[in-house]
Amino acid sequence: MEHCNVKIPHPVPPVPNFKPSMSVPDWLLAIQNYMKTLQYNHTGTQFFEIRKTRPLCGLMETAREMIRESLPIKCLEAVILGIYLTNGLTSVERFPISFKTQFSGNHFHHVVLGVYCNGRYGTLGMSRRQDLMDKALTFRTLSELVLEFEDSYRRYQHTLKKVKIGLYVPHDPHIFQPIEWKYLVLNAARLGREDMRKELEKHGRDMRMKILKSSTAQSPIKERSRGKSLSPRRRQISPQRRHVHRRDKSPASLDRKPAELSTLNDGYQIRI
Repeated sequence: MEHCNVKIPHPVPPVPNFKPSMSVPDWLLAIQNYMKTLQYNHTGTQFFEIRKTRPLCGLMETAREMIRESLPIKCLEAVILGIYLTNGLTSVERFPISFKTQFSGNHFHHVVLGVYCNGRYGTLGMSRRQDLMDKALTFRTLSELVLEFEDSYRRYQHTLKKVKIGLYVPHDPHIFQPIEWKYLVLNAARLGREDMRKELEKHGRDMRMKILKSSTAQSPIKERSRGKSLSPRRRQISPQRRHVHRRDKSPASLDRKPAELSTLNDGYQIRI
C-alpha cells in the first residue's frame, strides 16, 4: 500500500474575537494572549520587514500578513501587530516606548506599545522575558510604567541608558503618515531616576491635555512652541537645525553622532 505525502497545515492561532460587551482590559488581555500564541522568534531570521519610516497604512498591511502567516515575531513586529489589533479600540491611545540598555559592554534595544485608557497606562509587546513585554492597564502615570521597566531590566543586570517615547498613533489604518517613534528622548544615565520621572510625568500630562483640547482626539500633533510666536530670525533657521527634537532632554543631544540617531530606524535587537 502506497503512502501519500500529505502536508499537514501549520496551526493558525485564532484572531481574538472581540465583542462589544467586552471591557477594555479584557480586549487587551485577549490581544496579549493571541500574540503569545505566535511565540517569540528565536530563529535568528526576521520573517517580516518593518521599516519604521513607512506610512501607517503600509505597516497595517504587514500586520495583516503576520496574521495570515502566523509566524513567530519579535518586539518590533509585536508593536505593529498591537496597533493593528487595537485600531477598533478608539478609547485606547497607543504610543511606542523604546529602550536602550547596556549589559557586559554591549547595547541592546527593545520596544513595546504603550497603551493609555481611563487614566491608566499599560503595554503590549513581545520579549524573551515575561516582565519586559505586557504590563497590565494599572499604572497611574507614565513614569510609573517606564520605571517599572527599568526595575525589570535591573533584575537582568541591564543598565537603562535611553528611553524614547513616541506620539499617539492614529486609529485610522488608512492614514498615510509614519509613526512618530521618538518625540521625547531621555538619557537615563545622565538624568538620573528622579529627573527622568519628572520629565515623564510632564510629558504624560502634555499628552493627556492634547486629548482634551484636540478636536480629533486621536492623534495629537506636535506643538511648535509653548505660547510664543516664532520671531523672523527663528524662522530663518536651517531645516537641518529645526529637525533636532525639541523634547530631547539628553544634555548632549546636539552632539550625537548620526549613527546613534539612526540606531532603531531599520533594525533592532534584544538578547533578553
